[in-house]
Amino acid sequence: MKKIAFIFPGQGSQTVGMGKELYERFDVAKAVFDAADEALGFSITNMCFNGPEDELRKTFNTQPAILTVSIACYEVLKEHGIMPDIVAGHSLGEYSALVAAGALSFADAVQLVRKRGQLMQEAVPLGEGSMAAILGLERQIVIDICQKAQAEFGAVQAVNFNCPGQIVIAGKKEAVEKAAEMLKEAGAKRAIMLPVSAPFHSTLMKPAAEKLALELSAITVSDAMIPVVANINGQIITNGQEIEKSLVKQADHPVEWEECMAQIIKSGASAFVEVGPGKVLSALTKKITKEVDNLNVEDSISLEKTLDYFKEVN
Repeated sequence: MKKIAFIFPGQGSQTVGMGKELYERFDVAKAVFDAADEALGFSITNMCFNGPEDELRKTFNTQPAILTVSIACYEVLKEHGIMPDIVAGHSLGEYSALVAAGALSFADAVQLVRKRGQLMQEAVPLGEGSMAAILGLERQIVIDICQKAQAEFGAVQAVNFNCPGQIVIAGKKEAVEKAAEMLKEAGAKRAIMLPVSAPFHSTLMKPAAEKLALELSAITVSDAMIPVVANINGQIITNGQEIEKSLVKQADHPVEWEECMAQIIKSGASAFVEVGPGKVLSALTKKITKEVDNLNVEDSISLEKTLDYFKEVN
């Protein structure tokens, strides 16, 4: 029996129409969407299925939308008897992982990430912050050049260590643009400005992290029933209080995704299932290791492939 890891996507994986097939086909998926609509007080279901895209892209909508679709996919897998031995999620995806692990209730999580999106957007006014993906440079070079750029142009830092040769930087718009130029001069293959509305996981998110701490203190964060790998350090976490602290820190600290993946591999997991919209994490997994089986569940076709895989290996 293979050890299974579920990994949950973050922002950038959203598409109009996501989750619709599973909603129409499975009562457990429909129940998740209905619960999200009730908890939020408006139809996130309608936004997931029909957009418009510019509304879905607003971070306070994107976050609850992706969480809802991810948990709907998770419930369908669970109904088919496929459960993870370990979980992790990229940035926002960590909240989906914590719902799957029983540390957060779905209703609390969906309201929390809606609020998280609002707090992140308020921390840095629209148009003032930016992010860029840097391809083809080593970690230390990116860190060093960001420090140089910061001294001259303002806040910019490395915030997502996604896989070898893919690091995301974030900060003030001008500082990110200047750092991207400097990194290209230093040998980066590409520097791609990202279509996001805030500099996530940078020190500029400190006001959001402080307010998020108050939101978290008002809900119950339970001990996780499945090991969860934390974004902030790639360590396994199960204690409710530690999870709460970790989520606060996650808002204004880098995502150590490479470390998270190393920890999951170390745990012995050899079947990785990306649970939720898109295949962003599956692509990163392939760059990190060739030793695991890569699967995903976002619609009927990917679900059938994943179910067939587990029938064969079991």
